[in-house]
Amino acid sequence: MMKRVIANLLALLLAISMLPALAADTPLGPGDGLKISVFGSPDLNLETKVSEEGNITFPLLGVVKVAGMSSSEAEKKISGMLVNGGFLKQAEVNVIVTDLQSQQVSVLGAVVRPGRYPVSGKRSVTDVLAMAGGVGPDGGDTATVVRVRNGKTSKQVVNLAEMVRSSDMTGNPDLISGDMIYVERAPKFYIYGEVQHPGSYRLEHDMTVTQALSVGGGLTPRGTERGLRVRRRDANGKEVMIDVSRDTPLQPDDVVYVKESFF
Repeated sequence: MMKRVIANLLALLLAISMLPALAADTPLGPGDGLKISVFGSPDLNLETKVSEEGNITFPLLGVVKVAGMSSSEAEKKISGMLVNGGFLKQAEVNVIVTDLQSQQVSVLGAVVRPGRYPVSGKRSVTDVLAMAGGVGPDGGDTATVVRVRNGKTSKQVVNLAEMVRSSDMTGNPDLISGDMIYVERAPKFYIYGEVQHPGSYRLEHDMTVTQALSVGGGLTPRGTERGLRVRRRDANGKEVMIDVSRDTPLQPDDVVYVKESFF
């Protein structure tokens, strides 16, 4: 149920985040594709990319540095150069970003479409996850954000499921170019022995042995709940076998074994 709620939320954010208009205050950078037009002067219209040095080559003007500017600032600069250079008495310039390559974040792990996505203007973690199609069917409830600021790397865990439960979006940080989001696969548990459907399953929050038995389809006619055991790894990574009750909470990678009844 919670998984469906998260999927619906991210689908909504996807629709919002894919609006065609790019934020006017997004700084231009190397690799960005631009479509530049000058009203009344079609011979000056240009489609180009910002060079690695942060420049474009514009008719009549030659090399123009635009890196670090917003599209509106680039418009004013080109307009001023055309007028001040005596090429036009009045220049109405329009700059449209057709391909935003310089401002991107990476989305990795258990999402529908891993890859690099543009961050035009303000974009939060859920915005960018929506652009990546949302959390995949095997994805967990949390996303890890990795940032580099002033040469220092930091990590922040964002609990997506808790944000939906609490309707509190304060833990939904904004991203800038170069940030990375990683969505781990959901933890699993395993159930074997006398159950209807042995195998591996998604471990839900606070899941108990009883719930695990239900997910496994219940006991076979030969199964018994007496002597239920779980194999798990202790703090040292060593596998141990423990006796459990129906209310025992499970941990990631637990293996539940259901014995056969001899009576």
